[in-house]
Amino acid sequence: MTVPLKKILLAEDEPDIQRVVEFALKDIGNFELKICNSGIEALKAAPEYNPDLILLDVMMPEMDGPTTLLNLRKNPATMSTPVVFMTAKVQTNEVLHYKKLGATDVIMKPFDPMSLASVINEIWERIHG
Repeated sequence: MTVPLKKILLAEDEPDIQRVVEFALKDIGNFELKICNSGIEALKAAPEYNPDLILLDVMMPEMDGPTTLLNLRKNPATMSTPVVFMTAKVQTNEVLHYKKLGATDVIMKPFDPMSLASVINEIWERIHG
């Protein structure tokens, strides 16, 4: 039986995208969601929040998504937490690069808010199915 996906941490610096993801995942998907404004904030919050899954924006100021992922992997509390990148850059070579870094999957921006929870559930099923 699949472990249920409940808690998601989002690292995203754009307030508009934060609101759309919050609507998509909390209101439609019924997930618990913690929103971080940066990769640095996510690194601090993730061990305590203990999310089932982390969504990372690729392009963030100070610390980008790939750097955040590498740092999450150094912490025993988050080293095995699945990470999904959200980005407008989804060329095949870029997606392969993100997966080589350890990303579970990549969601393309802009995404459909009405189906985001379903897409994340499908990724979760693939990991745990």
